[in-house]
Amino acid sequence: MTNVMWVLGILLFVVGLLFSIAWHELGHLSTAKLFGIRVPQYMVGFGRTVWSRKKGETEYGIKAIPLGGYIRMIGMFPPGADGRITKRSSSPWRSMIEDAREASYEELQPGDEHRLFYTRKPWKRVIVMFAGPFMNLILSVALYLSWFMGIGLQMSVPTVATVSQCVVKVGEPTDTCPKDAPQSPAALAGLKPGDTIVSFNGDGISTYKQLQADIRKSPGQTVPIVVERGGARQTLTATITSNTVNRVDQDGRPVNGDPVTAGFLGFSPATGVVHLSLGQSAHQMTEMAKHGISSLIALPGKIPGLWHAIVGDDPRPVDSPMGMVGAARLGGDVFAMDLPATQQLAFMVQLLAGINLSLFLFNMLPLLPLDGGHIAGALWESLRRKAAALVRRPDPGPFDVAKLMPVAYVVAGIFICFTALVMVADVVNPIKLN
Repeated sequence: MTNVMWVLGILLFVVGLLFSIAWHELGHLSTAKLFGIRVPQYMVGFGRTVWSRKKGETEYGIKAIPLGGYIRMIGMFPPGADGRITKRSSSPWRSMIEDAREASYEELQPGDEHRLFYTRKPWKRVIVMFAGPFMNLILSVALYLSWFMGIGLQMSVPTVATVSQCVVKVGEPTDTCPKDAPQSPAALAGLKPGDTIVSFNGDGISTYKQLQADIRKSPGQTVPIVVERGGARQTLTATITSNTVNRVDQDGRPVNGDPVTAGFLGFSPATGVVHLSLGQSAHQMTEMAKHGISSLIALPGKIPGLWHAIVGDDPRPVDSPMGMVGAARLGGDVFAMDLPATQQLAFMVQLLAGINLSLFLFNMLPLLPLDGGHIAGALWESLRRKAAALVRRPDPGPFDVAKLMPVAYVVAGIFICFTALVMVADVVNPIKLN
């Protein structure tokens, strides 16, 4: 049964990934058709075509490798300076440019002269290229809201799980109390497992993060603590002591290896399902976006760690880049665990939401062959034309993005090598859930 659930988790992830890719390409397709650009192909995946059907002027299909997708628009690049699209030089760089130019005119038919991508105004081309990543952003927001507001977050709540009997520094054993260790303020105050703290020193408590912050800033103070126990409320009194504890980040999560001195009460919180409000969900998504941007910036620095994860014996760092193979494997691992179905669903939703957010951020990089590269080209053309009109110079015409194809091939090569490196690491030394 465990193996069946593992396979089911992988299949659900693959279906979610295929939908995310198809959703992305639908953004390009719908806006291209809106602006009258002819689209001969709409494909999900790469490689050999598994299934296809032609409807109207567009062939819709699924290919064997579910690691991307594309739509084919005619006239992605303007003709060369002499109006031709054939190779005119033995230079490999020129060949790259003219090959790309020729491919964009392969399926040109009579009457298509006014349906070419490059003939559309720059703002229309920006919309067509932005629509794909924007669809991923929409899907990411929808999934995150479903998780935060619908399924709920598993997080610490201001309910007591266990009470520490003594005060020990972070990193020291907590199962036994040293002879010279003082009794914890929580134990002295009579705090018990199952108590829900509703007020601390007159401050109404709604989240554990809020309670944790109040405790940490109150060393040496004697404070009233209102708890709910057995359906009734009662007030306890505790004198908060100082102790060496882990520093916490802005979300209240402990940061190991960076202890600080702060107020200490002496209990461990319970974990519960918390449904966030729309405002709280927006804050969480903002933090996710910030983390995604910082992770994207830090990506080149992660390459040595990936290499060591492949050739070395050290465990894979949890913040290591992970590809689709690793993500699918995690999806299978979670479904194979003995967890409530809601937690398994929550993890899958979180995984797909994060992937769609990453697809949005990654595709917005102003580099060819990414969508952001075409957006940058259209914006540069618009700026160049407006500048020419301002100084009363002749219209410089369309910006020839095809001339950047050698750079696009280099970028694509780097991306392919990085993807292969991540894939190998995901196979030989995968990130594992604890």
